[in-house]
Amino acid sequence: MKKIDGHAHIVNAIAGFNGKGRLNALSDGYAIWDDGDLIKLIPDGYGSVDFKAESLLAFMDANEVEKAVILQGHLNGYQNYYTYQAIKQYPDRFTGAFSVDPYVENAMTIVRRHVEELGFRAIKFEISQGGGIHGYRGQKTPFRLDTDPHVSLILTYLLDYPGFVVTVDYGNYDQISHQPDAIANLARHYSSLDFVVCHLSFPHVANQDRLRAELSMWKDYDNIYTDISAIQDIDSPDVFPFPKSEQSVRIAKEILGAKRIIWGTDSPWSATFNTYEELATWLEHVDIFSSEELQDVLYNNAERVYFKPSAVAANRESEDSVTKDIL
Repeated sequence: MKKIDGHAHIVNAIAGFNGKGRLNALSDGYAIWDDGDLIKLIPDGYGSVDFKAESLLAFMDANEVEKAVILQGHLNGYQNYYTYQAIKQYPDRFTGAFSVDPYVENAMTIVRRHVEELGFRAIKFEISQGGGIHGYRGQKTPFRLDTDPHVSLILTYLLDYPGFVVTVDYGNYDQISHQPDAIANLARHYSSLDFVVCHLSFPHVANQDRLRAELSMWKDYDNIYTDISAIQDIDSPDVFPFPKSEQSVRIAKEILGAKRIIWGTDSPWSATFNTYEELATWLEHVDIFSSEELQDVLYNNAERVYFKPSAVAANRESEDSVTKDIL
């Protein structure tokens, strides 16, 4: 069955930053935060201090995954330019999103460069308190995506590019950054944009009513999608074929339908908890979707949202006028 990994990462150089400080590369896939928290970031055999595009392709090829959507995150640090390079080198395998901190002085210059010169047609906001912008900016001055003027400036600019994808990771329900209602407001006001909420709004089977209520906020907006990456890690422990994750995805299908769910792995980090093969095949071991619905979740939805013809054309035609002569 055809597959697109709708949520993956590549790492040219570990540059993580969040409320824990900076993430410092060690070796053998390990890294340590400034506060002393040691993590295993990269699976054995796929890189010591990096996770190159070729490492992701090795995972994909071994598991018959045709394409991947490369996203950014504060865990790895923004890999915007390396993502651009990977898309240019492997245009038939990758598309991706860039990230920007909306509060930096040159935020709009960064946005315009990535859209107009580098050809990105997706942006990711990782605003979570646990791992993103709220962890280092928003604890004293929390902000909302649907009312913050810095975010609004970016989204209004993106209206010139209908179908542009806005991907959001807003963290767990107990974090000040958790904003499912803001997504509904954004989808209503910016109806020409597509919104993807990462990690199924951080589900927990012990709180199924909360998940139903949050997903119901999006039910009437066809431009809201959700990816189901890393939900095994979020509601752990969950052992293959992940019965907790199965229950949460059943709720998503019940409320949103199969055409608004995007499969992904959140590799490389999630592949240190469960193998890429397990993450790539678990939906085929549970009885949630019909064969047609499963093809939507595994491939068609990501193809429709992230690999729009306009996005593919922009990726292929983009050229970095600043660095093209020195690379």
